[in-house]
Amino acid sequence: MDFGRRTLLLGAMAGSLLPRRQARADVAQVRETAVALLPPGGTRHYAEANGVTLHYVAVGNGPPVVLLHGWPQTWFAWRGTMERLADRFTLIAPDLRGMGLSERTESGYDKRTLAADIAALILKAAGGRAHVVGHDMGGKVAYVLAHLHAECIDRLVLVDCSVPGTESGDALHGGLWHYGFHMASGFPEMLTRGRERDYISAQIKAWSYRKDAITEAAITEYARHYATPGGMTAGFNLYRALPNDAALVASFGDRKLDLPLLTIGGRHSVGGSLATAIRSRATKVKSIVAEESGHFVAEEEPAFFCDQVGRFLSS
Repeated sequence: MDFGRRTLLLGAMAGSLLPRRQARADVAQVRETAVALLPPGGTRHYAEANGVTLHYVAVGNGPPVVLLHGWPQTWFAWRGTMERLADRFTLIAPDLRGMGLSERTESGYDKRTLAADIAALILKAAGGRAHVVGHDMGGKVAYVLAHLHAECIDRLVLVDCSVPGTESGDALHGGLWHYGFHMASGFPEMLTRGRERDYISAQIKAWSYRKDAITEAAITEYARHYATPGGMTAGFNLYRALPNDAALVASFGDRKLDLPLLTIGGRHSVGGSLATAIRSRATKVKSIVAEESGHFVAEEEPAFFCDQVGRFLSS
């Protein structure tokens, strides 16, 4: 169902429950809010892909580029990137399964399944082949996609993420505490219930070098989706799938990716560790570090990020 039809249904429901003038005002506000979220010229779509309904936003002209967000974000993480690159590329930014406006399922958050979702989306929305840019959990999906569906990808960009199986979740030895917390059964849902925005905001601030790079409005946009029933569980399930993801990547053995690949790390986040992990796993690697950035490079250093990505995808 496209957004226009959803809006019409919403209008019908509002009209049956509210005075006609109020119903019209509420529907108009919904439309204005939805349009305001989109990049200029952007359009909203829904596609059946690998048995799940994926929501995505598209804008621009030129070679297709699929942008994969991480946790705790949605497609909206790429809005600024889409504005900057729309004159050179067709940008396609989906919500991953269970996130944002994409269908929420009980299972399927392992990166093999998510990669199959994106491969099917590329077939439907990009004619079967595209450049792929993945950040955080979206980077893990992109890495698996490149191994299992290489025919879908022209060039690959991995942004401040870890190869599945290389994450450091041992907090006693300098690792990140949230891995274990998010993977625990039931506890993270219980402890974040009713405080979803507080938790998401705290995580974003902790992982950012530029604390004001992601606006309060953007945090509110992310939180309103994760705060819906099952939203936090879907996000935590991305972490709960990590042991299976690590086993999958281990099964690749010494097989190397043979496509042009760019890694971008934030100096105050993964830094050069992503490049180190990838060099032994791919044959055509270029690596850069964003010096004034933490985890959210596309938002913390947008001009630098878009310049580097644009140059790489055009070369």
